[in-house]
Amino acid sequence: MTRHVVRLARIWPGVLLTVGFLAFQACDGLADPSTASITLRGHAADLTVAHFSPDGARIVTAANDRTVRVWDAKSGHELLSLTGFAEGVRCVAFSPDGKLLATASRDGTAKLWDAHTGKPLADLAGHTAMIEEISFNPAGDRIVTASHDKTAIVWDTKGGKVVSLAAHEEWVTSASFSPDGKSILTSSSDTKARMFHAESGDVLLTLDGHDSMIAMARFSPDGSRIVTASSDKSAKVWDSKTGALIATLAGHTRGVRCADFSPDGKRVVTGAADKIARVFDAATGQTLAEMSGAHRRLISSVQFDHDGVKVVTAAHDNLAALWDARTGKLISKLEGHEKSVEMAEFSPDGRFILTASLDGTAKIWPAGASAP
Repeated sequence: MTRHVVRLARIWPGVLLTVGFLAFQACDGLADPSTASITLRGHAADLTVAHFSPDGARIVTAANDRTVRVWDAKSGHELLSLTGFAEGVRCVAFSPDGKLLATASRDGTAKLWDAHTGKPLADLAGHTAMIEEISFNPAGDRIVTASHDKTAIVWDTKGGKVVSLAAHEEWVTSASFSPDGKSILTSSSDTKARMFHAESGDVLLTLDGHDSMIAMARFSPDGSRIVTASSDKSAKVWDSKTGALIATLAGHTRGVRCADFSPDGKRVVTGAADKIARVFDAATGQTLAEMSGAHRRLISSVQFDHDGVKVVTAAHDNLAALWDARTGKLISKLEGHEKSVEMAEFSPDGRFILTASLDGTAKIWPAGASAP
């Protein structure tokens, strides 16, 4: 076995010497993703989120140390550090062309940045409580923010407020654009999801059927359906044109925290506080696969890869796990974080997995292993 180290980070008593770290172990090739990773070190507090850029060349991380950092995804070297936040940064998003970064923090403020130079471009001021999610529309000229002040707001890229979406009775847990950019989907702790016109702010649909808060809502890739994940132990699939309920995804014994459509929209994967992920038929609600036995605490995120063959899960047991989406068989555990893993996502080409942890680091793992 050989071990290669590039830009080693060491902590001497009280001193952090470097911010970049790249280490991997190999034994006749890269065989075990659980022992091979790039670790992104530099944040001084809980790391809340990490995302690949649309082309997969860069990574953005955000943390409670009031910084956002941009990294080279191949080398792990830090490219940018964005500062000036009054409180910890809760969420961040690349624009579809990768040229802009939108950030949102716990004090209810959002900012827009040049993703290559780190130059601040606009302040998005209007919320009165923490922002839970921020995302771009497909064209990259609109941004939506979801806040604990019970509203979502649509912005232009100069910082102007386009419209405020104020139909929810409790805090808004998620907000995202439809694939065509014409609608915005929100979810709330008021047990409802709503679809709004992206320009006028008119309510187009109200999805009412859950008995407890909705943790998140997402459109299918073609925009024809919506999935909602709720702490009432279920997820539901809805028709995005009529609001009709298509299927209830049942079987979890604790709250469902996250859900993702497969790339073809035919399946949904869910993750729950019962430590289990499930794959369902999106049309019938039938369980197709169960992913259990790897995690010891609640699952915080789930995602299909780009061809729908694999699923990655992140959990509060300090692990991420890679699964066969068709059979539910565990491919590998991604071990190395020292605290809860808040999220995991595949790179755009499906070759790598990015994880973000409350231990203050992000890691990049190869996703090319096959099931044992």
